[in-house]
Amino acid sequence: MDSKTYANLSARDIAAGVRSKKFTATEVAKAALERAHAVDPKVRAFVTILDDAALAAAKKVDEAIASGKNPGRLAGVPVAIKDNLCVRGTRTTCSSKILENYVPPYTATAVQRILDEGGIPLGKTNLDEFAMGSSTENSALFTTRNPFDLERVPGGSSGGSAAAVSARIAPLSLGSDTGGSIRQPASMCGITGLKPTYGRVSRYGLVAFASSLDQIGPFATNVPDAALITAVMSGHDKQDATSADQPVPPELSDLSTPKDLKGVRIGIPKEYFIPGTDVEVDKAIRAAIEVYRSLGAQIVDVSLPNSAHGISVYYIVATAEASSNLARYDGVHYGHRTKEKTSLVDLYSKSRAEGFGAEVKRRIMLGTYVLSSGYYDAYYLRAQKVRALVKSDFENAYKQCDVILSPTAPTAAFKIGEKSSDPLSMYLSDIFTISANLAAVPGISIPCGFTSAGLPIGLQLMGKHFDESGLLRVAAAYQGQTQHHLKTPAL
Repeated sequence: MDSKTYANLSARDIAAGVRSKKFTATEVAKAALERAHAVDPKVRAFVTILDDAALAAAKKVDEAIASGKNPGRLAGVPVAIKDNLCVRGTRTTCSSKILENYVPPYTATAVQRILDEGGIPLGKTNLDEFAMGSSTENSALFTTRNPFDLERVPGGSSGGSAAAVSARIAPLSLGSDTGGSIRQPASMCGITGLKPTYGRVSRYGLVAFASSLDQIGPFATNVPDAALITAVMSGHDKQDATSADQPVPPELSDLSTPKDLKGVRIGIPKEYFIPGTDVEVDKAIRAAIEVYRSLGAQIVDVSLPNSAHGISVYYIVATAEASSNLARYDGVHYGHRTKEKTSLVDLYSKSRAEGFGAEVKRRIMLGTYVLSSGYYDAYYLRAQKVRALVKSDFENAYKQCDVILSPTAPTAAFKIGEKSSDPLSMYLSDIFTISANLAAVPGISIPCGFTSAGLPIGLQLMGKHFDESGLLRVAAAYQGQTQHHLKTPAL
């Protein structure tokens, strides 16, 4: 198999081909590695390409098939892994200097379940440091580039994982979504990105940013592939206290594309169609609504009035949790330690000053402030009360509809450096995605068009708690009627 043939195959195509012996997992892995080494120098999606691990995993799949054993649902499918997910014996950096040489002694549950089902670990991908950012420019290592325009960002924080799939280096990849970090880069890179319901996928082995918001999810070239890998990763995990003991719908492993959506109610929230959204984005989203109308879906108006407070709530809750989670990086237990001989207090402060980047420091300071004596009630406690109102908004809206539709991001991909000096402008890149994390509902971004400059535009759909099946069916129906997801960058 050559790398060009490989790049045109979906995850399901690869798994079916390996199981039927049309080609071997080793042939797939070699083609994937060939494409990675040829394309990644342009895109810079990967922190580490795992040549030896990929070939070793592929060999195991081929041996299983040769001996008549079940090779797994992801037999021979290469998967790229965001570098804040632990893989035993493999460097896990979070794209931060403070963890640049950290090698974990265990593997994240989500990753292990993929490996157990025959998935091939292709490499670890770049991200905004500790997943804090919307452009992957906050990586302490390098900036990943958008495959559709190498002068633009891929989105963030899971920019490397999104770029790897967009560039067809991997048919599947893993990201984490705290406020939009899967859906927003999926939108900007022209691929499918799913944030499952909070608790659907175990967070064990995910390096924490904001523990009540973080959720692991997939990137894929199409909705059925995203459903398949989600089915593999999902399920209760006793190693994660926040993992939900919910059954995994069997249809996720074999998602069908409905021919019509009669009886499905799609809600359009007025608060998500606002001034400041790019004209071409607005036009593409409204065209997508008409596609759904033609499929027989009922289009209803809904309101999410507290979404206007989403950004404010998020940057209190998320930074408070980040301040707590990142306190463990002190230069003593593990991670970067300053080389200066100094007192214990100075050791802590200098190690953290040298190891953390500007955005991480900004969020730690914000979080420490809102948790500090005299400010806890005014900021953190009040934010949690408003968060409850945001969740209540979604619960009320779902009494009138099954799925909520909106833009994923207010603009297409912006140029590298365009917003890096304006944090508030950067934060607004996630204005449409944050509320789903606050409410813990599942959300997906799928391609719905392109700007006149050829940049992808993403459509966001948000579903009810633990109704990934219904959400994915609605997304698949749209892809069944359109071809936006088939367009690939010229690399």
